[in-house]
Amino acid sequence: MTAMAPARTEPDLSFLLDHTSHVLRSKMSAALAEIDLTPRMHCVLVHALEEERTQIQLAEIGDMDKTTMVVTVDALENAGLAERRPSRTDRRARIIAVTEEGARVAEQSQKIVDRVHREALASLPDEDREILLRALNSLVGGGLAVPVEAPSAARRARQSR
Repeated sequence: MTAMAPARTEPDLSFLLDHTSHVLRSKMSAALAEIDLTPRMHCVLVHALEEERTQIQLAEIGDMDKTTMVVTVDALENAGLAERRPSRTDRRARIIAVTEEGARVAEQSQKIVDRVHREALASLPDEDREILLRALNSLVGGGLAVPVEAPSAARRARQSR
């Protein structure tokens, strides 16, 4: 006997957000790979340039765990784009400082990120773009602002390399 699937009463928001997010991440990864950068490396460079930030602060901004952050900063150091330094305001803390070359690469990578975002939104009419962005900002600032505790952690979609 074949069971009937339950009827949907609402749009599949999870699929819509997961799929578009996955495709956008794949396009972003491919575009940044052209300059030997990952989206995480871009994130760290840009946010480290904004102000003096520790590795922990940057990991929180980029939603990275400690291990991923260490690997990302190691890659940036190996490429000569950033370095770990003692903080000027708290000698116990170490910050991620962007090198001159790192600042140049961050400027280039931001142009790439902006282009990918622009291209992603280009398939929508102007008024729909504004509506989509306003709605997503409302979700991020409201009902979907903070993950909830669950018996087993929700896993993020697997990213292909």
